[in-house]
Amino acid sequence: MNQALPVLAPFNPLDKRNLAESITDAMLARPVSTLPPSPFIAAGIYAIYYTGSFSLYRKISERNAGGKFLQPIYVGKAVPAGARKGGLGLDAQPGQALHNRLSDHAKSIAEASNLNAADFFCRFLAVDDIWIPLAESLLIERFSPLWNRILDGFGNHDPGKGRTNQKRSQWDTMHPGRDWASKLKPNDIPRETLEQQVKEFIAQQYH
Repeated sequence: MNQALPVLAPFNPLDKRNLAESITDAMLARPVSTLPPSPFIAAGIYAIYYTGSFSLYRKISERNAGGKFLQPIYVGKAVPAGARKGGLGLDAQPGQALHNRLSDHAKSIAEASNLNAADFFCRFLAVDDIWIPLAESLLIERFSPLWNRILDGFGNHDPGKGRTNQKRSQWDTMHPGRDWASKLKPNDIPRETLEQQVKEFIAQQYH
């Protein structure tokens, strides 16, 4: 009696997931740089790595020790100005969007009272603007970075005068120091609860 043969799905190199994987693999093959890196012109995607001694992040730091850099603590994107205004930004001049974003992050880390800027490094890749959001989504899915998944708010900016009724982010609650964030109302979740959530997340995700 003949058995039904398995049907093998053909590989489609233009499938959006395969395209996204090719972009993220290209970024992960890039060398690691200090944060921020030297100035350059580009838009694209990036990953930030932690190597310090903050006790809650010990497992993350261990994964990045010895030059391995296996676990980003945060990943993100920097798109041309046109894309931020709601369009795709096709053929928009990227300017220093990617470098500026990394520089903003370096400043936030330097201002935090319990982090050392020298403990952070990054990888980045210039990407055609249409693929940037897709690649960022895949990076988050692949690595579940702590500051993307649990401690929201690392990428926030000063909300401006007259908007201090907003609440302080979870990231700013865990890592106080940004002057503008100190003027906001406290977050609904106390730091002790956030610390427990971080411990549980790291235990589940980073075996």
